[in-house]
Amino acid sequence: MQYTSHTLFREDTAVAEMFSLIFFAFACFAFFSFVAEALPAPVASSFPLKSYYHGPPAWSPSATYESTSTFPTLSIGSQHIAPTGIVPSGYLASGFYPTASGYAWPTGTGFPSGVTGYPQPTGTGQINATAFSSWWTSYRQSSASLSLYSSASYNSTTSVSVNSTIPTSVSVIASSTSAAASSTATASTGSAVLPDVLRGVNIGGWLILESWMNWDVFADTDAKDQFSFDSCDGAKDKLEKHWSSYFTESDVEGLAAAGINAVRIPIGFWSYLDTAPYLMGADAYLEKAIGWCRNHGIKVLVDCHGSPGSQNGFDNSGRSGNVAWQQDDNMEQSISILETIAKKYGAQEYADVVFGIQLVNEPISWDQNNIDTTKEWAKKAYTAVKSASTNQDLAVIMHDGFMGPSDWEEVGAAVNGGASLSDAKFWIDTHLYQNQVADDSKLTQDEHVEKACNWSSTELLPSSSNLPVIVGEFSAATNICANPDGSTVAGSVCWIDGCQCSANVDIEDWNEPLIQATRKFLEAELDTFEAHARGYFMWNFKGPGAWGYQNAIKYGLIGDKITDRKYPGQCSS
Repeated sequence: MQYTSHTLFREDTAVAEMFSLIFFAFACFAFFSFVAEALPAPVASSFPLKSYYHGPPAWSPSATYESTSTFPTLSIGSQHIAPTGIVPSGYLASGFYPTASGYAWPTGTGFPSGVTGYPQPTGTGQINATAFSSWWTSYRQSSASLSLYSSASYNSTTSVSVNSTIPTSVSVIASSTSAAASSTATASTGSAVLPDVLRGVNIGGWLILESWMNWDVFADTDAKDQFSFDSCDGAKDKLEKHWSSYFTESDVEGLAAAGINAVRIPIGFWSYLDTAPYLMGADAYLEKAIGWCRNHGIKVLVDCHGSPGSQNGFDNSGRSGNVAWQQDDNMEQSISILETIAKKYGAQEYADVVFGIQLVNEPISWDQNNIDTTKEWAKKAYTAVKSASTNQDLAVIMHDGFMGPSDWEEVGAAVNGGASLSDAKFWIDTHLYQNQVADDSKLTQDEHVEKACNWSSTELLPSSSNLPVIVGEFSAATNICANPDGSTVAGSVCWIDGCQCSANVDIEDWNEPLIQATRKFLEAELDTFEAHARGYFMWNFKGPGAWGYQNAIKYGLIGDKITDRKYPGQCSS
C-alpha cells in the first residue's frame, strides 16, 4: 500500500484516540472505585431505626426518626410498610412495594434469603405476608435489594418525620448482590424483658363466649355455650359485632393507665381448626389485640382456653357437658393446634409482647380423667411448643388441673432441669377463688382475708422451687353480707335493716361497708400474689359485680393503680 501524509495522519490520530480511551477508562474505573469505597454501603436493616414491619407501635404521629450515617436500607421482598407521607422513589403512594396489583419487581430483586414473611401492622391493608410466601419463594433465589441509603453529602443528624418526604439527597438503588436477612430481621419493636411481677387481667368472654358474662350476646337464643351458639341463625354477624366492640384498644389504654402490665387472652381451638359448627375468625382479633398491647407496653399470654373434646365440660371450654379431652385423638389434636399457635405467636417477631402460651385451661382430673395422663401430655406439649417457636424465652404454661402447684413440682423439675426460677420456661397456673365451694360461703370477710394471706404457704410455692407460678384467675367476689356498722356476715342472706349481700345487690348500689370489706379482701389477695407469685390475672377485665377490674376501679374496690393500697400490711402480721 502506498502511504500518503493524510493516511499517516489518520493512523496516528487513531492510535492517539485509542490511548486516550484507555486512559479515560482507567480514570473512570479508579474514580468509581474510589466513590464506591467512599460511599456507605447499603445495610440490610429496618427503615428507619425504628422497625415498622412488625406492626404497632411502628410509627407514632408525633415522633421523628434520626438517620444513621448509613441510611437504613429497605429490602423490598420483606414487605415493609411505608408510613403515611414517606414517599421515596420506587414506593407507591399506598406505601406498599410491591403491591398486590402487580407492581413490577426490579430485575433480580426478591425476598431476602431465609425470611418467609412478615405480618402487616393493623390497619395497613389486607395483604397478609404469609399468604404470599410461596409466591415470594419462587423469586428469592436471585434476590437483590432495593435500598435506601445516603449520599456522601447526607447529614447524618437530619430527622425525617412521619409526614415528610425522604430528603432529595437520599438515593434509591438496586444493589447487585443479594440482601441477606439480618440477625434482627424478625426482631420485635419493643423489649422482651418481663416485669418482675406480671400484674394482669383476663380478657374473658371475648373470643370464647360464656353465657353468664355474655348474656346480651346469648339473648333471643336457646344456646348455652359457644358450640350451640355458633349453630344459631345469624351467629357469624353477632360474633363479628361482639368481637369488634367487647374489647378495644381504648380498654387496653385504660388498663395500662391503671398499672396493668399483662393480659391473659383466652381463645378456642376452633380458631385454628375448621370444625363445624364452630365458627372461625377470632384469631384475627387476637392478632389485633396483641398489636394494641404492644402499643401500650402490655405483655400477652395466649391461652388455649378451649380444647378438642372439652377438657372440663364447662362452657368456658366451648362446649358444656361431656368431657372427652383425654381421648388419644383429642390430645394429639390439641398438640397440633398448640404447634400452630406457637409457630405464629411464639415467633421472634412477637417476642416483645407475647411472653407465653398456655397449653390448656382447667383440665379436670377426676372421674375418667387421670392426672398422670394430663402430666405426661403436658411434657409432650411443652416440647412441641418450644420446638415450634423461635422465641427461646417463651414461657409455656400449664394449669394445675385443680391439684395445686405443689403437685406439679416433679414435672417442673423434669422439664426445667437445673434452670433457676428466673430462667425456667415451664410455668404452672393455679386459679384461686373464694366463692366456688360451700365452705367458702361460711366465711366472714375477715376470714376471707386471712385465707388469702395464707395462700402464700397453702397454694403457692417457695422461692426455692424452680417452678414459676402464676395465678391465672382470681376475683374480688365473695359471698358475704355487710351490716351498716361494718361487720360482715357469711353467706347471702341477712336480716338487719341496711344490711347488703354482695350476691343480691347490684354493685352500683353497694353500701360503703360492703365496698370496704371487698376492698380489704382484694388488697390481701394482691399483696399475697405480689410477694409469692410470678404474676396474677384477675378474672375479668370487666364483668358483673366484683368480677370486673373496671368495676373495681369505678366503685372503689381498688385504687386508680393496681399497686395502690388503702389497707397495707394485712398479710404481714
